[in-house]
Amino acid sequence: MQATPFDGASHAAGRSLTRGDYKTLTLAALGGALEFYDFIIFVFFAPVIGQLFFPPSIPDWLRQLQTFGIFAAGYLARPLGGIIMAHFGDLLGRKRMFTLSVLLMSVPTLLMGVLPTYASIGMMAPVLLLLFRVMQGAAVGGEVPGAWVFVSEHVPSRHIGYACGTLTAGLTAGILLGSLIATAINKSFVPADVAAFAWRLPFLLGGVFGLCSVYLRRWLHETPVFAELQKRKSLAAEIPLKAVLRDHGRAVIVSMLLTWMLSAAIVVVILMTPTLLQKQFGIAPATVLVANCAATLCLTVGCVLAGAIAGRIGAGKTIFIGGIMLAVSYYALFRQVAVDASVLLPWYAFTGFTVGVIGAIPFVMVKSFPPAVRFSGISFSYNVAYAVFGGLTPIVVSLMMKSSPMAPALYVGALCVVGALTTLFIKEAPAAR
Repeated sequence: MQATPFDGASHAAGRSLTRGDYKTLTLAALGGALEFYDFIIFVFFAPVIGQLFFPPSIPDWLRQLQTFGIFAAGYLARPLGGIIMAHFGDLLGRKRMFTLSVLLMSVPTLLMGVLPTYASIGMMAPVLLLLFRVMQGAAVGGEVPGAWVFVSEHVPSRHIGYACGTLTAGLTAGILLGSLIATAINKSFVPADVAAFAWRLPFLLGGVFGLCSVYLRRWLHETPVFAELQKRKSLAAEIPLKAVLRDHGRAVIVSMLLTWMLSAAIVVVILMTPTLLQKQFGIAPATVLVANCAATLCLTVGCVLAGAIAGRIGAGKTIFIGGIMLAVSYYALFRQVAVDASVLLPWYAFTGFTVGVIGAIPFVMVKSFPPAVRFSGISFSYNVAYAVFGGLTPIVVSLMMKSSPMAPALYVGALCVVGALTTLFIKEAPAAR
């Protein structure tokens, strides 16, 4: 006979964060930052990788297409990796999968750093590169939802928003770290040296740091929520994903729509905008890169603040108001830069801060699924939506720009409206914590 549902250490809901809670948040955010760094560093060195890992006889456009195809494979692998790891996370424990995801990311990143090029091993070079990229995708598919679940089930109920926001800030800090290290490499070495050996350094560094993170996560403990589920024999009695799809369709749809908004904010505002600004307004790459770093730094701060506010006034209100602010500020960024490029830095920094509204989105997901299937519910919704919407976003925006130079701002604005409307359908799961 199955025990009654566990609502997640509600007896401790009113306590303050302890030293142990801050330690858990710090280690989780640090590991998440390093893992996201490992996942994203590939894109910063894509041109060099394309030259080294594909036949020199093929056209440049085909080489670039194949290189970004391998990069995209990491996104396509996220749903499968995330679903598998979430399945065992719901049945065997959060900590095991939380540690495995970092290991699964660190090893292929390290191997990329020592991988022989096409000149040495021929077609095996791009094949192995693809294999390692798929492993990275599977790892990050388990890391992101797993991290949100892990930290939310460790802290008191009233601090879940802050915990999710802090963890999301750690993930976005990984993007900033990748940008800074790529800039340092390109400034410290001439192009010939970058192609010869220096491109390997960020991968080796990421792999070593990742293995250190694996070691540090040994000191983390299983979440009190999962431990209590085990004790009360309240774990999922069937395949967790089956229960998610059958019983929690509304939560899945809400989570997917909010992930669409999240992917638009990250992919367009943070990752695509530097290139768009260079092409559209002729701004120097170095100037755009500095502004992008400022925006990403402000994003990390915004994530923490949005998560904390969501925990106090509710995620729905936070996302609704924050989404409107993001839509307006990103539209204003393009309008203002078109008139005076000197305002790029402050406007982009402020826009990056408003992107921080995404820090409230995992709070909604955590609250939408009951503990027994929480990992699977979040992983399926987030990874499938991100793979589809995140993968299609650059294509859609590029096609839209043929009709309007304001297409990026219009796309982000439309998704902010979608996110704001979705908040009207948020519903907390019974016995959710």
